[in-house]
Amino acid sequence: MADLRSDFVGIRSPNPFWLASAPPTDKEVNVRRAFAAGWGGVVWKTLGLDPHIVNVNGPRYGAIWGADRRLLGLNNIELITDRPLDVNLREIKAVKRDWPDRAMVVSLMVPCDEESWRSILPLVEETGADGVELNFGCPHGMSERGMGSAVGQVPEYIEMVARWCKAATRMPVIVKLTPNITDIRQPAGAAKAGGADAVSLINTVSSITSVNLDNFSPEPSIDGKGSHGGYCGPAVKPIALNMVAEIARDPATRGLPISGIGGVTTWRDAAEFMALGSGTVQVCTAAMTYGFRIVEELVAGLATWMDEKGHADLDDFRGRAVPNITDWQYLNLNYVAKARIDQSLCIHCGRCYAACEDTSHQAIAMKPGRVFEVKDDECVACNLCVNVCPVEDCISMVELAPGEIDARTGKVVSPDYANWTSHPNNPAAKAAE
Repeated sequence: MADLRSDFVGIRSPNPFWLASAPPTDKEVNVRRAFAAGWGGVVWKTLGLDPHIVNVNGPRYGAIWGADRRLLGLNNIELITDRPLDVNLREIKAVKRDWPDRAMVVSLMVPCDEESWRSILPLVEETGADGVELNFGCPHGMSERGMGSAVGQVPEYIEMVARWCKAATRMPVIVKLTPNITDIRQPAGAAKAGGADAVSLINTVSSITSVNLDNFSPEPSIDGKGSHGGYCGPAVKPIALNMVAEIARDPATRGLPISGIGGVTTWRDAAEFMALGSGTVQVCTAAMTYGFRIVEELVAGLATWMDEKGHADLDDFRGRAVPNITDWQYLNLNYVAKARIDQSLCIHCGRCYAACEDTSHQAIAMKPGRVFEVKDDECVACNLCVNVCPVEDCISMVELAPGEIDARTGKVVSPDYANWTSHPNNPAAKAAE
């Protein structure tokens, strides 16, 4: 069986699946239950120095659902822990004592001054925790107090605080980045410049999920008023993957360890994050939706896939997708594909036809009996028909050889650009001119 053991900046865990800093990691009873279920580690819900943190006693979550009521995105307006600091520290120490093989990382958020950071770090270190995660990501509640994403949006502050922390603790320092920024590479570079051991991303996306059309307040609504919150869940995964990839392939941050966060729900999601360079993955919404035992599926699924592909350990495929990410201008215009419809699987719903006819390239013909066929000479391989088809694998994209002729029409359906290296659309050819 594949070896799923993880060593992330010296923090060891039996598997790479960690619970992210969030409600599921707010207290000892939760974390013990999570470890018993099989989670490799946790990032304890964010601790601070302010003894007057008060969370709302009304709805804290808003949601976006799919047509089948499946949870696609979750918006939360909850603040950092409102439990006493000494209670949290005592519980962290007890859990780490009883589960020494599991990763115990503690999320921290304090005012942006050196004394505050220097005062809380020794308290966490005394618990035996394996590392700290500096929460520079939360977009609501704490950011209005000059913390969270208010720090994460200023690279100079990130570098400064990371440097303070590295000088004040023996523990690995992970900087949690906010996605509420134009270029994720800048805060990542600042974290690296400040000496951080790793970054984790993404934190939640600033959002309002819906508006109550009876009282006209954003959801979740507290006594007729609402606030923006942090958006997470499967819907943010594409944003997270892109930001992880940007850091992994940028020369200034290449090699910086990454803990990937954002919509991890299945083992495949986790494998994709790791293929883009993540050393571990952090999970929140999936656990809140399905319970802690979802980790059993994550572990079994990843191990089975690794066995099938011949990956002995996580390092075998970590970062393997990074070299295949490029800028659009370097894509090969000599590559041509066409859509193909498997008539044995087609249910004749016509969705592909309607989408292509109305909004794309009029490349699908409807024949008598509602038989749908692709018109190769019109098909530009946009892939829309594949994405709207309700039957998996019914429509696929098939690569054609350069200059290939459609036997039905006698037309060339795959233009032959002969030599891509000299093609005028190739940036390298343009530069040579």
